Amino acid sequence: MTEETERTQPGAHDGGPHSGQPAADGPSEEACTSGTCSSCPSMHDGTCPSLESGRRAQGGDGAGGSGSATVSAADETGDDAAAGADDGRKRGDPRAHGIEKLPQGQFNRITHVIAVMSGKGGVGKSSVTALLATSLSRAGYSVGVLDADVTGPSIPKMFGMKRHANSFEFGLLPVRSEILKIPVMSINLLLPGEDDPVIWRGPIIANVVKQFWTDVIWGDLDFLLVDLPPGTGDAPLTVMQSLPLDGIVIVSSPQDLAVMVVKKAIKMAKLMKTHIFGLIENMSYATCPKCGEKLEVFGSSKGQAVAEATDIPLLATLPLDPQLSALCDAGRVEDYDTAHLAGAVDFIVKLTDHVGHLRAKEEGAAEAAKAQ
Repeated sequence: MTEETERTQPGAHDGGPHSGQPAADGPSEEACTSGTCSSCPSMHDGTCPSLESGRRAQGGDGAGGSGSATVSAADETGDDAAAGADDGRKRGDPRAHGIEKLPQGQFNRITHVIAVMSGKGGVGKSSVTALLATSLSRAGYSVGVLDADVTGPSIPKMFGMKRHANSFEFGLLPVRSEILKIPVMSINLLLPGEDDPVIWRGPIIANVVKQFWTDVIWGDLDFLLVDLPPGTGDAPLTVMQSLPLDGIVIVSSPQDLAVMVVKKAIKMAKLMKTHIFGLIENMSYATCPKCGEKLEVFGSSKGQAVAEATDIPLLATLPLDPQLSALCDAGRVEDYDTAHLAGAVDFIVKLTDHVGHLRAKEEGAAEAAKAQ
């Protein structure tokens, strides 16, 4: 509960501005790109000059407060570049493997899209998604949750949602949570009963996930969190290929079996050239209610070792907490104290802010090159 958020830097790279040993003059802002930013030690330790220029542009540290976390590209590349970057996100950014990203719906303006993935079922991925959404909302950001776990949805239950999602001629309306008014779309909000099974083949599931992106009226959001199902099948593949993801948060647990399968998800993300923000080890320990001793119920923590082996940051280690289980069962996950996730959320906000800034510059430069 009071465990301090842990974090590690990615391993050193071979030379250049993103190496583990920066040049004497420091990292070069010109050499920094959105494709390499998430693995750059200079970004993680806060010394990146692009991040610093973003702070100056905002007149603050850019990691908290209300409203969008995005640095305006106009601060660096002019109003035309900012407009081009926004237009690019609305169209869909044709990147991973030549597959065009799906455009946002005409009523949506979503700044950042983050997927939460585990590869292994039962590690608490959905509860981590709900806690991240709660923490971001409390920090003043507008956040929604897209439940892409079509055959095993649990997000509506955690938020205590009893109403069904409504549709009208322009699309589907998400259901908002009672406390923080977080918009959620899940297949369980469309079924007659919450325990009715979804018996669909992969392509149909993939199309449903796409429709949750294109047909749901999310409105203006700083962050949309996508709760992925376990495994490396159709739904995760669809999200990585079709949605304009800023990156992925990986969730694991200390068990060797879970770690083995989670590494598959990490390798999939790297093969798909999708940013990995870092690893959250869930159920890392339990605290004895009588003496306060930490009990490693599922074995010793492996988060640090996995992060180092896969060259991604360790964002946090979370406890196995009966209070969280009780609140999720009661539909009151928003009542849980998310202080132990504050460091992870701050890191994710800072990184999405910086990568978004770089993409705006790159898209602005591309538009300028076309105009010549």
